[in-house]
Amino acid sequence: MKPTLIAISIVVLVVLGLSIRSFLRERDARSSVQLTGAGFLLVVVLAHIAEAFHLFPAMGWGLPNSAGHYVDLVSAIAGTILLVAGYLARVQSKRRNSN
Repeated sequence: MKPTLIAISIVVLVVLGLSIRSFLRERDARSSVQLTGAGFLLVVVLAHIAEAFHLFPAMGWGLPNSAGHYVDLVSAIAGTILLVAGYLARVQSKRRNSN
């Protein structure tokens, strides 16, 4: 496995852990959106691990216009949008409550 994939995996696992902690503390829609985004990013990591180890070859990992390509692409886009949106909504909510 490539060192870059290992580093990104560690970052995603840390973000997932923090999102789980946030969700368990707050249990609201904002933390749920953030957790869902972190889950999608975990799917991206798992897709790259499957590609590296040649798991599920029928998915066509690494090939353009394959199912594996679109699972990776959609998960990366959805994960990034949801994670950032959930985080920003939580920050904004905390800022409003502190004023």
